Amino acid sequence: MPCFASVAFAMLTALVALPAAGQDAWPAKPVRLVVPSSPGGGTDVYARLLAQSLSDALKQQFIVENRPGASGNIGSEAVARAAPDGYTFLVSANAALAINPALIKNVSFDVDRDLVTVSRGVMAINVLVVEPSVGATSVAEFLAVAKQRPGILAYGSAGTGTSPYLGVRKLEEAAGVRFLHVPYKGVAPAYQDLMGGRLQFMYTDLASVLPYVISGKVRPLAVDRKTALLPKVPTFAEVGLDRFDAPTSFSVMAPAGVQKPILQRLSAEVGKAMKAQAGRLEQQALVPVFDTPEEFAASLKAERASWGEFIQRNRITAEQ
Repeated sequence: MPCFASVAFAMLTALVALPAAGQDAWPAKPVRLVVPSSPGGGTDVYARLLAQSLSDALKQQFIVENRPGASGNIGSEAVARAAPDGYTFLVSANAALAINPALIKNVSFDVDRDLVTVSRGVMAINVLVVEPSVGATSVAEFLAVAKQRPGILAYGSAGTGTSPYLGVRKLEEAAGVRFLHVPYKGVAPAYQDLMGGRLQFMYTDLASVLPYVISGKVRPLAVDRKTALLPKVPTFAEVGLDRFDAPTSFSVMAPAGVQKPILQRLSAEVGKAMKAQAGRLEQQALVPVFDTPEEFAASLKAERASWGEFIQRNRITAEQ
């Protein structure tokens, strides 16, 4: 009996140790970071910076995989359907997580059921930029032109469910103006048309449009929060648009079912990466957010409710 008890205890100890050993070994192979938008956008900029930091910290390759389409739903669904083994994660703008559920009917996955929060990595600084031939050098001048030409000034976005589109819709509501929406498959082609004069303006994240601002190909009129990158550019609140608020964030999500220790470790590593890259993030117009998976889940729920109310109030549909 003593011998049997010893053997049983040894077997139990081994079984208990197995999960811990597996968690300690993570990641044991390359990890995919799926970005549900095209290369060149703010989400992609952030994902590549994060991938490099995580690769260096965890001594394993983190690979960015762009899967654009359907306002972020294609890439998001791919992660929602992925094996919950800790080797596939979603790096997404808040549009696919907080806006699409309220905007798009019959989505084939459920954010609450099929995905779990890891970390809201950064908040992006958004900017209103115009093509120089518009002639506006301030928000007041721009809105004056818009009121003289209702529904004529064109802007681009990566789709109805994205913050660049809904941000302009909020600007229309706040300022009493109307614009012409031109949807694209990503922000990169929209920027090309903006600089080519086929679009007159965009509301977008500063991280991705900054090179064109620096080169003078587009003119910044206002930002949603102060930044040392554009110290002379006022905020929307400073120019009287205090009701205009369409924040953009880039976050990390996982398929439901990933072991909690892996989620907690990745969340902690994202936080470490954000602290280590604080200076570089500032240069990319990104503001780190240090939250837990639980804090992120609560804020995401509140954000989804807010966007849902706005979308319903303005009768916005996915086909617009």
